[in-house]
Amino acid sequence: MNIVVCIKQVPDSDKVTIDRETNRLNRAGVPSIINPFDENALEMALQLKELHGGKVTVISMGPPQAEEALRTALSHGADEAVLISDRKFGGADTWATSYTISLAIKKLEGVDLVLFGKQAIDGDTAQVGPGVAHFLDIPMLTYAKAVEVTGETFKVNKVTEDGYEIWDVDKPCALTVVKEANNLRMPSLKKKMAAKKAVIPCWGVEELQPDEDKIGLAGSPTKVSKVFAPPVKLNKEILSGEPSEMITELIGKLKGQHVL
Repeated sequence: MNIVVCIKQVPDSDKVTIDRETNRLNRAGVPSIINPFDENALEMALQLKELHGGKVTVISMGPPQAEEALRTALSHGADEAVLISDRKFGGADTWATSYTISLAIKKLEGVDLVLFGKQAIDGDTAQVGPGVAHFLDIPMLTYAKAVEVTGETFKVNKVTEDGYEIWDVDKPCALTVVKEANNLRMPSLKKKMAAKKAVIPCWGVEELQPDEDKIGLAGSPTKVSKVFAPPVKLNKEILSGEPSEMITELIGKLKGQHVL
């Protein structure tokens, strides 16, 4: 079985600031990690490979430093890695990013399953997984907790607000994986050493041959016009007196605002 896992390198800090000129994250000097939700997608892929054989390829789109995240994924057990990186891809929104990643997956050929984390902790849009599935024209299920292979079909346990649903999805398909699915295994020393020496190809515009009107900032239909913190409303009132008196007063105020 040929499985692709899409991972993203994200800042490992809550001290990331915003560049007010570009409305982008200031990543300089901030340590980076694999997006935590993507770790669950990677572990799901590794478990499926152990049960059914095949290959796990990890893909990441980003600047050259994203190669570090790919080497980390290789150390955990992935077989191959591909970096998508080109200055012309810079500034892409989720739509342009999805388009670009889909071209890389098409280039791999013979893919049975594409896995993503539930969302990225920096953007929190949860849009790239479904977007890639759209461009690949394959079925997509979000919030997958478990998956079984039954012939040419995947049986997927999908988490819902009320519990879960069981879906049968034909190959090839794409899934986003929830945190509750698993915990990523520890890398072995042998795999760490192999990951350091691994040759990771970098695919840019020349290799992917995209429609250049659909990539990067120019190909992004959405733009961030302004980034700001919402104003904090401090319209509060502290009640005093005996508990029974405060309760009566509170009920009266809530009724006056038609909350009760």
